[in-house]
Amino acid sequence: MIRIHPRHTEYAGLRTLLVVHGCITLAAGIVLSVAPGLIPGIVGIHLDPRANMLAYLLAGAEFGFAALSFGGSRLGDRRALRLIAWSCIVFHASTGVLESYAYARGASAAILANVAARAVIVALFAYLA
Repeated sequence: MIRIHPRHTEYAGLRTLLVVHGCITLAAGIVLSVAPGLIPGIVGIHLDPRANMLAYLLAGAEFGFAALSFGGSRLGDRRALRLIAWSCIVFHASTGVLESYAYARGASAAILANVAARAVIVALFAYLA
């Protein structure tokens, strides 16, 4: 019979979310690195190739959150997991607010889908933390 240590079942949902989050942020970082204008172009924001540095900076943040998420998914310390979750909440909530501001300043309504996705991510992290 296989026995699972209680430490491994506590916060199992948050650990799973962190793995999924890590995969998504890693993918976003790769796309922003390889095709810097692709993600902004989906929401109607067209970067001049000289502004690719902005996408590269965001890619770096995405890679950092991927590492944080993958690493956090293997932790058992309650306080560390909550700190990681709250870091993700702050990142996605503030980005959602800033994307809403971009919409108010003329960005395509397509950006609102990203705002909604971030709201769901924030809610999941808050619930599971």
